[in-house]
Amino acid sequence: MNSVAYVPGKAGLWPACPVCDGLVPEPFREVEGKLYLRCPDCRATLLSPAFYLSEQEELAFYQLHDNRPDDPGYRRFLSKLFVPLSRKLEPGARGLDFGCGPGPALAAMFQEAGFAMALYDPFFVPDSQALGQTYDFVTCTEVVEHLHRPAEVFRQLDRLVTPGGWLGVMTCFQDDDARFDGWHYRRDPTHVTFYREHTFRYLARQYGWAPEVPAKDVVLFRKPDPGA
Repeated sequence: MNSVAYVPGKAGLWPACPVCDGLVPEPFREVEGKLYLRCPDCRATLLSPAFYLSEQEELAFYQLHDNRPDDPGYRRFLSKLFVPLSRKLEPGARGLDFGCGPGPALAAMFQEAGFAMALYDPFFVPDSQALGQTYDFVTCTEVVEHLHRPAEVFRQLDRLVTPGGWLGVMTCFQDDDARFDGWHYRRDPTHVTFYREHTFRYLARQYGWAPEVPAKDVVLFRKPDPGA
């Protein structure tokens, strides 16, 4: 993802929250020389854009990952989203794995369960045609923490889901400020945006989605169907 425009100022703030388009994020804390901010509205925690990796550095880090579709451990990890979402889908539902990475294991799991899947990833599967369609469900696993412009992407995801369809998001919830400094998720240099359950419920109200949290770190959104 390209870096969000950096707005100079006393704390180097955005003109609005990049997650919810709400109030300007406020300084939260400094850890290892990096400034983190927090949105007063959605409560997302944000790394200052001054500390983002370059696109080339980000890609190099992703290429170190070994997330193979046939890895049983990785499949167990993804089952936290796969199981509750698959139970809500009608037979023949068609999905998109948004941010699938180089080894689209989750897409393979849905395909094996009888669901047609499209793939999109800005680095590994940059298929713009996949973004020109709509889907019965869209999955976004271990993606939103990497986003430099989350609000733009959430609006895009909303457009990709058909009325009555589902958006499944999986990311590690940031729910303990006392442990933030040593948190493994924060230490990943490609992780720049951290969400609370409150953040997702706030976004759900913005978009009119009906949220469910079937397990920690997983949220399912049902897009309303005015014609139902």
